[in-house]
Amino acid sequence: MEQIDIVYRMMDRYSDTFELARTAADIERIFKAGKIASLIGMEGGHSIDGSLGTLRMFYKLGARYMTLTHSANTPWADSATDKPEHQGLTMFGEAVVREMNWLGMLVDLSHTSPDTMKAALRITQAPVIFSHSSARAVNDSPRNVPDDVLAQMPMNGGIVMVTFVPSFVSAEVREYNALSAEQKKREPEPRATMAQVAGHIDHIKKVAGINHIGLGSDFDGFTSVPQNLEDVSKFPILFAELLRRGYTRDDLKKIAGLNLLRVMRQVEQAAARLQKASPFH
Repeated sequence: MEQIDIVYRMMDRYSDTFELARTAADIERIFKAGKIASLIGMEGGHSIDGSLGTLRMFYKLGARYMTLTHSANTPWADSATDKPEHQGLTMFGEAVVREMNWLGMLVDLSHTSPDTMKAALRITQAPVIFSHSSARAVNDSPRNVPDDVLAQMPMNGGIVMVTFVPSFVSAEVREYNALSAEQKKREPEPRATMAQVAGHIDHIKKVAGINHIGLGSDFDGFTSVPQNLEDVSKFPILFAELLRRGYTRDDLKKIAGLNLLRVMRQVEQAAARLQKASPFH
């Protein structure tokens, strides 16, 4: 709640630059007005402390997505980077996904285990997102999305937002990070590259399709950065590389934001349908 308070105070102080967006239509309106559309999300289901009432209140405060886990398991969902406890989702975890569908909150499956991903995809009645994950077939990091899950994206309608985190992008960086301090002294430190990020986009396009790709840089989540993707000013270099690889301008518009806006609209439509069928929760 304190972090949400910071978002509101920042938008109040810099109201000429930022405005809170709760819907896809808000994003388009704010963007056309020349401002930055600011969304509130929660990275980790631990934030609701096992309470659907708390989840509903966070939605009322403006939160529009929640990552089911962060780096550790919650009491109701398994994380990608913790020892499995629940084989995916518990019954309460399934109830969380259903409640998020009913509210119109995006279910974010980044950070979750493959079993949690598959359980959520079985339960959800709306498209999901992976807010910052890449392709596991390209780099076998537990934080990336396996092909059997990528292949479910067309049926679900969801989106995988490719991240720039070096150890998720580059197998060489991941392997270097696993070395001991002594071994690292003897090895030159590799760097992830923009071309490797484009390689993850290529793979997701091949398995899931162009309608299921976005960008989730996670620039606030790491310090070392890929070559030629040091900050947001370098996004055009990535898009130029994708054009060179045969992507069309329409493809790039989808990756840059139209796919995510489509997912948001479908999540909003699913919520309207579910609320009409069952008005009280």
